[in-house]
Amino acid sequence: MADAPITEIIPIYTDEQGRMRVSDTRVLLDLIVYAYHQGQTPEHIVQMYPTLTLDQVYLALGYYLRHRPIVDAYIQRVEAAANDMQQTVEADFPPQLSEADLVARLRAQHNDDSQ
Repeated sequence: MADAPITEIIPIYTDEQGRMRVSDTRVLLDLIVYAYHQGQTPEHIVQMYPTLTLDQVYLALGYYLRHRPIVDAYIQRVEAAANDMQQTVEADFPPQLSEADLVARLRAQHNDDSQ
């Protein structure tokens, strides 16, 4: 008797914005990979993101481990785009207060509270 091939559907899809997510959820693959790199267990990742099932986390991690260069490059692109967006927003909308202003306010408030 010949063994039947076992096929698993990888629960990853790319959304309209090009972000990789776990199927049937809005959870980003990046978040699972980040938690994995922080030493979180699949069971803990499920607790962190209750819309995930344990098998989805294991399959997503398996996908990551089999396609690590591709997923790492994707995560680097996403992080670079986020950094670019943050710099654009900060340039368009600079903070109204400097760190020195905030420290001065905190000291003044502390002095008011201690009187």
